[in-house]
Amino acid sequence: MMANRLSKIVTRTGDDGSTGLGDGSRVSKASHRIHVMGEIDELNSHLGVALAENLPDTLRNSLVRVQHDLFDLGGEVCIPGRIALQEVHLARLEADVETFNSALMPLKEFILPGGCRAAAALHVARTVCRRAERALVALAVNESVSTLAPQYLNRLSDLLFVLARSANKAAGQADVCWQPGLNAA
Repeated sequence: MMANRLSKIVTRTGDDGSTGLGDGSRVSKASHRIHVMGEIDELNSHLGVALAENLPDTLRNSLVRVQHDLFDLGGEVCIPGRIALQEVHLARLEADVETFNSALMPLKEFILPGGCRAAAALHVARTVCRRAERALVALAVNESVSTLAPQYLNRLSDLLFVLARSANKAAGQADVCWQPGLNAA
């Protein structure tokens, strides 16, 4: 429980270039752990942008669940050794991928990020998710990270790809197909 922890926003404790982790320790804002926390926060913010668009309820509900999971994941990174994500989280992502993808036409070519605004926002979130995953894997080289955490982000990027396509379908917008050599004349 956070109680009144966030009642004072300006603390000046980070003016020296350090920040506090959830376990009370202080680290440099340049640390890789803080970098990963920022990547996860940015990803969650991009999901907020996508949620500001007109989306079907099923898609919206999936994204809201993911936002809560990302706060849990941020807590894992913020408190070294903490485990919040479980196999059930991965299973839910995989089930959502299957459910949403089953309603889409199979892909015969690569698609470009785009289509309706919601799909474009979800494609941006997907790329940020991949970046967050890479940063988390890099953190795990030297520091303790849950084995499920990078798996979660890997599954999430798959889900965001499928949700972007689903958003296009819901908006009556076709996916933007890549045309190899289009500008090679």
